[in-house]
Amino acid sequence: MLNTMFHRAANKFRFWAPPMLMTLAYMAYRAPGTYLQDGLLSVHNSDFRKDPKFKEAYRLGKATGSWGRADVEWRAYICCWAAWTVRHKEGDFVECGVNRGALSRAVMHYIDFAELNKRFWLLDTYEGLVDHLISEDERRQGILPGGYEPCYEQVVETFRPFPGVQIIRGVVPDTLPNVTARSICYLSIDMNNAAPEIAAAEHFWDRLVPGAIIVLDDYGWRKQINQKIAFDKFAEARDVKVLSLPTGQGLLIKP
Repeated sequence: MLNTMFHRAANKFRFWAPPMLMTLAYMAYRAPGTYLQDGLLSVHNSDFRKDPKFKEAYRLGKATGSWGRADVEWRAYICCWAAWTVRHKEGDFVECGVNRGALSRAVMHYIDFAELNKRFWLLDTYEGLVDHLISEDERRQGILPGGYEPCYEQVVETFRPFPGVQIIRGVVPDTLPNVTARSICYLSIDMNNAAPEIAAAEHFWDRLVPGAIIVLDDYGWRKQINQKIAFDKFAEARDVKVLSLPTGQGLLIKP
């Protein structure tokens, strides 16, 4: 009975309480299940973190060292969900911006990639950002060359058990023609500056099958505002819209 009275009072409270007070009260009530990682605070359900398949996928991704001591479970889950959604569509998987391979390794376990007759193309310099591709405005935002330790050999070892993985080392857009896939169902883009990311999206757009998903890792991060502006223009030119996510990512679906 007390529980019923409490919920009735809460329902009335939300109609007259100031919005900020209502938000704080709701978060306090839901606090035991709070998600707080990677710039995201949420009291909503995140039980995907308890799923054994995802837990192992995330463990394998984190073991690569890409994220250091940070946790990015919801961001990783978005990639896993996107890859799972398109796994049976025609086409290969492509990731531009790999670092040590955390997201791609997590995705491959989550979707049982080894059982699919597909290739997974991994493109990166494997030593950070390239100076001549960074605009002056991006430099003012704090985006600078390098920024990552060389990791090519480690990536080769991580993906050695998977004959379907194609590791392409070099600068995007120069290496884009090395991807010989005729069709693509999944494209992850995470190169931390606009020029190579837009080049990759433009290069692969016509090869993306209907329903293919593009995951834009940096779309919503304030420091990467130039990437958001560039992809909003890219999407508008193709009569689509980027779905902005609270993880800082963006999603594009090929019509």
